[in-house]
Amino acid sequence: MTRLILTAFATLVAIGLWAGTMFIGTSEGWWKSPIVASDSADDFNKMVREKVEQEHIGNFGFILIENGEIAGRWTVSSGLPVDQNSVYQVASLGKWLTAWGVLALVEDGQIDIDAPVSKYLTRWQLPESQFDHSGVTIRRLLSHTAGLDDSLGYNGFDQQSDIQTLEASLTRAEDASPGKSGIVKVGLVPGDEWKYSGGGYTLLQLLVEEVSGLSFDDHMKTRIFEPLGMMRTTFDHEEALKMGLAENFTPTGTTEPFRWYTALAATSLFTSPADMAKFVQVQVPGGSQSVLSAETLAQIATPHASTMGADIWGLGAMLYAPNNRGGFIIGHDGNNEPAINTAVRFDPDTGDGIVILETGSSLLATELAGEWVFWKTGNVDNLAFAVVLESAILWAFVGGLILLLIGLLIGWRQSLGLLKQKRVD
Repeated sequence: MTRLILTAFATLVAIGLWAGTMFIGTSEGWWKSPIVASDSADDFNKMVREKVEQEHIGNFGFILIENGEIAGRWTVSSGLPVDQNSVYQVASLGKWLTAWGVLALVEDGQIDIDAPVSKYLTRWQLPESQFDHSGVTIRRLLSHTAGLDDSLGYNGFDQQSDIQTLEASLTRAEDASPGKSGIVKVGLVPGDEWKYSGGGYTLLQLLVEEVSGLSFDDHMKTRIFEPLGMMRTTFDHEEALKMGLAENFTPTGTTEPFRWYTALAATSLFTSPADMAKFVQVQVPGGSQSVLSAETLAQIATPHASTMGADIWGLGAMLYAPNNRGGFIIGHDGNNEPAINTAVRFDPDTGDGIVILETGSSLLATELAGEWVFWKTGNVDNLAFAVVLESAILWAFVGGLILLLIGLLIGWRQSLGLLKQKRVD
């Protein structure tokens, strides 16, 4: 009987060790290799281009930055020609720039980052709930820790005439992504945990308009884009159309128009690869931009939210992986229908970065940006980990099942041995 108990215990320990090994090994990249073996930017650039030209159907804009300088730039198109100034709708990538617009108001002394957002709102307020709304601060909205449970996700509208007012969208977004209620409300204790909230950024859009007295796009232009020289960046869809948009490809190679949004701050920035490279370059160590202070830039890259024990969010920027210098690779991704995928990564300590704007694939930009993070740091990008986590769980389950069957087989044979022993006795 003792041997059976030991076998059962050993089996459970083996299953636990296997599952832990799969989880930790995946998160630490134990069985992952860099996309290129050398540390040459030219080699990385060449490898990515070959992969894109072989696999991608659609538009693709790429810029590689080393020590704050452009180390590679190119574009690929399956349709009308594009270049580094072609304008793309970049989905949630815009949240990073929205955060700059909000933090500019903080630096201008117009808002207190730790004050309840309700203090500055007159046009709309969060619906009543069982939670204390004074905890829904601007800092927490920026870091997705304000307790909002909408998990939005906006799909946008086919026509400009369908767009809701900002207040109506906050009350119930008619273009909410599938499975979401579209209602922006407090459903968790503010400050207790991280929960992604597109609605929180729509609320910040309202805050910017109320405090600045300008439209959201006008505030972003005058306070952020123009001072940074980002002249082909806008939240105004009509203006983007006049600039000339890169075609919006589907995964099957067809094209369709970009969609219209009420939730500009959360998901409807239009920008070019060249402008996003400028945005990265102004943040290099010792940069001369005067839009935000060095202290505020440091706060953007400081952990404000974590999940599964990993720091994942600053103020408006994602924290993708440790940069091995005490800080993080920061940036943001965007993803929207039919196949918009954008990704920007930046190391504030070295000035290295990557910009990928594309249509035609739902994950290629994120995948390649994750490869850049691993190539640069040897650390697995948080989004790359999330992409392969399902596979790791499957392997953990399959391996655990095999170990369980082996344990049951051993136990069964031990039981037969015990029965034989009893008969002999």
